[in-house]
Amino acid sequence: MTVRRVALLTAGGFAPCLSSAVGGLIERYTEIAPQVQIIAYQHGYHGLLLGNKVVVDDEVRRHAARLHSFGGSPIGNSRVKLTNRADAEKRGLVQPGQDPLQVAADQLKADGVDVLHTIGGDDTNTTAADLAAYLHANGYELTVVGLPKTIDNDVIPIRQSLGAWTAAEETARFAANIIGEHRSGPRMLIVHEVMGRNCGWLTAAASVKYRQWLDAQQWLPGIGLTRERWDVHAVLVPEMAIDIDAEAARLRTVMDTVGNVNIFLSEGAGVPEIVAQLEAAGEQVERDAFGHLRLDTVNPGQWFANQFAERLGAGKVMVQKSGYYSRAAAANAEDRHLIHSMTDLAVECALRGESGVIGHDEEADGRLRAIEFPRIAGGKPFDITQAWFTDLLAAIGQPVAAPAGPAH
Repeated sequence: MTVRRVALLTAGGFAPCLSSAVGGLIERYTEIAPQVQIIAYQHGYHGLLLGNKVVVDDEVRRHAARLHSFGGSPIGNSRVKLTNRADAEKRGLVQPGQDPLQVAADQLKADGVDVLHTIGGDDTNTTAADLAAYLHANGYELTVVGLPKTIDNDVIPIRQSLGAWTAAEETARFAANIIGEHRSGPRMLIVHEVMGRNCGWLTAAASVKYRQWLDAQQWLPGIGLTRERWDVHAVLVPEMAIDIDAEAARLRTVMDTVGNVNIFLSEGAGVPEIVAQLEAAGEQVERDAFGHLRLDTVNPGQWFANQFAERLGAGKVMVQKSGYYSRAAAANAEDRHLIHSMTDLAVECALRGESGVIGHDEEADGRLRAIEFPRIAGGKPFDITQAWFTDLLAAIGQPVAAPAGPAH
């Protein structure tokens, strides 16, 4: 296969890998296939539909390493589903009656794109698969090579998604400042809401990272500086059933003994119960173009704070969300190593015409390979029976909960 022009796009929510992954792809092409032209669609599929793109010139290729030092995405993101025609029309991305898949396909053909690199989560990459299938059915062969991006680390069957390790580290750093508020009033309840719609991995991993930071500190109990006050007192994730009354009784003892309570809460925890309560009250819960619940309208952190505040006899309550702090951070060394290995393989696959999403395949002995698009799915649950998680719960005195019921 002769590759003359490749296109890059980043899509979905931010994760601490996008800028570095873009840089890694540009560096690898420049290293082994400098003759290949590179373009970048602006704001993901939004830019593809509108034909909004930039050409990666020689200066960018020479200095692509600078992108590793930044978070966010230099080429922009958006949430666009090419099979959702009504949403695309509503947003002015296609004209009434146009098929977004056809508009995107025509743009790729007009731009002479041989390879499309998508950097995103399951929605981004399955949308790319829809596009590639449409093009194939209409006589245009396009190699699509995706990179898995999500701070939730919930892409099936990929062992580790890009950006998740950094997000856990940044979430823990955010927590250190927020939990410093625990002496801003007596009987303080702090709810740290962490991103994770269906998967509690980030909440759990951030809790472990935060407690590692606690391990490295020196305490001064005589003046009130105690690890017990700074510790995590509860970790709540979507995969576990949550008995509000039982947990409140346990945390009431913590409040009475320690003087404050700090909760790490995944934003997806308890959402089925919250949604049921809202809908029973006649409220309509909004969804996005992909059919996902708009969690900002559900506001799980505040809901849990309300449930616990009176039961714990809290004198003051604070809810803080770390998502936008953690997700746009620059990739850390651990993630950059993973990004480098994945971008190198992504370019090699592209040059030989092999489509798929690059990742360590959990169903193929963890081998790094281009995973077939039909096998890519979101919503991989966090395994709450893993030893490192049960050890975390034991360390903070939280009983191991039963698995939660089906998600709403």
